[in-house]
Amino acid sequence: MKQNFDTRLSAIITAGGDLLCGGSKGIEKESLRIHADGSLSELPHPVGLGSALTNRYITTDFSEALLEFITPAFATTWEALRCVCDLHQYTYSQLGDEMLWPASMPCRVPTDDEIPLAQYGTSNVGQMKTIYRRGLGYRYGRQMQTIAGVHFNYSLPAGFWPAYKQTLGDEQSDVLFQSDQYLGLIRNCHRMGWLVLYLFGASPALCKSFAGKNAAAMKSFNDDTYYEPYGTSLRMSDLGYSNQNQSRTKISLNSLDEYVRDLANMIVTPEPAYEKIGVKVEGHYRQLNANLLQIENEFYSAVRPKRVADSGERPTAALRRGGIEYIEVRSLDINIFDPCGINQNTMRFMEAFLIYCLLEDSPRLDDAGLDEIARNQRATAKRGRDPDLQLQRNSVPVPIKDWALEVLDKVHAVAETIDGHENSDSYASAVQSMRKLVETPELTPSARVLAEMHLAGSSFFEFGLAMAESHRDYFASITALDDAKNAQFMDEAKASLQRQLDIEASDAISLDEYLERYFSNNGSKRQR
Repeated sequence: MKQNFDTRLSAIITAGGDLLCGGSKGIEKESLRIHADGSLSELPHPVGLGSALTNRYITTDFSEALLEFITPAFATTWEALRCVCDLHQYTYSQLGDEMLWPASMPCRVPTDDEIPLAQYGTSNVGQMKTIYRRGLGYRYGRQMQTIAGVHFNYSLPAGFWPAYKQTLGDEQSDVLFQSDQYLGLIRNCHRMGWLVLYLFGASPALCKSFAGKNAAAMKSFNDDTYYEPYGTSLRMSDLGYSNQNQSRTKISLNSLDEYVRDLANMIVTPEPAYEKIGVKVEGHYRQLNANLLQIENEFYSAVRPKRVADSGERPTAALRRGGIEYIEVRSLDINIFDPCGINQNTMRFMEAFLIYCLLEDSPRLDDAGLDEIARNQRATAKRGRDPDLQLQRNSVPVPIKDWALEVLDKVHAVAETIDGHENSDSYASAVQSMRKLVETPELTPSARVLAEMHLAGSSFFEFGLAMAESHRDYFASITALDDAKNAQFMDEAKASLQRQLDIEASDAISLDEYLERYFSNNGSKRQR
């Protein structure tokens, strides 16, 4: 029997509303290292942070200067935030005179050839990671890869799934049921993902040194800054990381088999523009291959289905093996006003929002539906605070404010359910704070960025540098890490360096053979 959101939520409450409490939450947060003058650091990854290849908590993304903090999965938002804060505090103790750039759009970036690629050592796996990044630089430009963000990883509590399966009367295997439900969540998260950009977008401006696509068509804030008056997240617009070659191929979100099939096809489909780059030129790899995607992670999506992969296992193989384990939301801008780049209210809202996306009806998406989603995202990224903006919902125009308030009503119902079993009002309060941003767009982070720049008469770069100094001072002023936590991060850094050496010493095959084996492992067996 078909059920709507209210019916499903009521059934979960009857079965035990605490089934929605304690889902696993993890944060991945990227930050550029900068010098005191705001220029991009050209220095190697600090030794005190350990090996970027094997450290469990601190690694690098595209550039040697682009740090990435990774928390374990926690049951509470406070634990996740505490870990993010601790990682920042420990990192600052190892940075010397450097700072962390506080925004998603980069500082004054140098030319492509001056942006250092992340280095992971001499092992086959380490070289593969650097080659992949070199390929990204050839394909999209290195400047584009210095854009940073926050990823929110989430999975529902284990006890939720059997109760929900019984509620729906579904007779699939547990693995297929969970994967299908997560894909429904992902489809709805794409449909309503524009709301995440509106609420948490904090990149309405960028440095003119950042040669984003079509940047010259933007308005000039001053001599150094481009901006969009109603922009929310230029990071998520066509000025940010985009791939026209990828957009020609649609990735199905209607079943796990279709998703894995479409993604795998992109990894083996040649792209003429990339063939011109070359793969191995004069004995050196420029990219891993000349296909639409070098590896799965190159496919940019605001939301990804994920499973923890075994050592050497490709992401699609992991999904085939055991289904979807959790989801990764990649559309959060760094909150420039928060020293950690994210806060508990954001996490609480995102958790309740994702549960709503799961419980809401989620029809299959065809190509027209995917196109509509992309148009809504682009419109919100560049014009989200425009009072006249209308989005398309099933080809019908709807004012962004009206649709947002409809969604928030249902997210609030989820939040109240969580609060009811935690003897708190923290989740409902988080949703209420987001309602204020919808009712008063001037309160959104993106509007605040422009207002602060206007007030100070500063460029985006000057504003970002002032905030970087403020955040550095904040971490210096708070209570120092206790000895146990400091020792934990120091021990991990030391152990990670040894793990990298062990990996390098254990390589018994050439890089060419390693890559051949990696790409031949397509994970054809799937658990059912």
